[in-house]
Amino acid sequence: MISHLTDDKIKFLEEKANEIRQSVIRMLLEAGSGHSAGSLGMADIFTAFYFHISKHDPKNPKWEERDRLVLSNGHICPVLYAAMAHSGYFPIEELKTLRKLGSRLQGHPHREWLPGIETSSGPLGSGLSQAVGMALAERMNVKNEGSTADKTKWFYCFMGDGELDCGQGWEAVMLAGREKIYNLIGIIDRNNIQIDGFTEDIMPLDPLKDKFESFGWHVLEIDGHNFNAINDAIDEAKAIFEKPTMIIARTIPGKGVDFMEREFSWHGKSPNKKEAEKALHELRTLGGKIKGEHE
Repeated sequence: MISHLTDDKIKFLEEKANEIRQSVIRMLLEAGSGHSAGSLGMADIFTAFYFHISKHDPKNPKWEERDRLVLSNGHICPVLYAAMAHSGYFPIEELKTLRKLGSRLQGHPHREWLPGIETSSGPLGSGLSQAVGMALAERMNVKNEGSTADKTKWFYCFMGDGELDCGQGWEAVMLAGREKIYNLIGIIDRNNIQIDGFTEDIMPLDPLKDKFESFGWHVLEIDGHNFNAINDAIDEAKAIFEKPTMIIARTIPGKGVDFMEREFSWHGKSPNKKEAEKALHELRTLGGKIKGEHE
């Protein structure tokens, strides 16, 4: 089970998520390209995982007993890189190299270039297939080694809702349900946008919960910006031993920056200098409020 979130820990996570959002804005401004909306919208979930939920060691990225985090929608890697840097995988200053030639921080993650990245991603719809394969391989290893349940590794797959338009993902959903991969937990960034518009206008996904349940998954729906809800959902998922779990996390694209929130045009766009200054001012102001609320 995951440890209970105290008021002090929630304050720490809220402040850290705000710092990560500011890093994302600075990275995207420096790069001059990249994906703003999803990166900002998933900052709370990445913060929860890198600073509370996931079993990992920044000083030993290849630690065999670590949990595995697969990012399927690789275009939101700015928030992944920011969370990794803030948790100690590499210097925060390196975030300024996003999308630069020769940088370890490419526009989509490359597993051979940056320790701590589990899979290379970019083609949408493939991440869940990778996570299912990794979890099945782990099951074979555990069986061959005669290991016990206390050595369970958890496999997390972060996905965008827009990529559910891809057929490959649903093949993975069916296989995971059939194989009852209980140590596989998917998290869908249900922000209702994709590059061409709102998901329900492009290719309607609802009733999304019913679809996953019909393939044998345990399904939870949460507020993706509520740390207690995130924590409780993972706790519940880990208590399910007969099926995989999918967490549908409802998030606000562009969260924390008023002029970006809920605007699908920010899916694949970076801010210019003036926009970045305005965004950072909003986030710094929000950070001050977070401190004030907990004092």
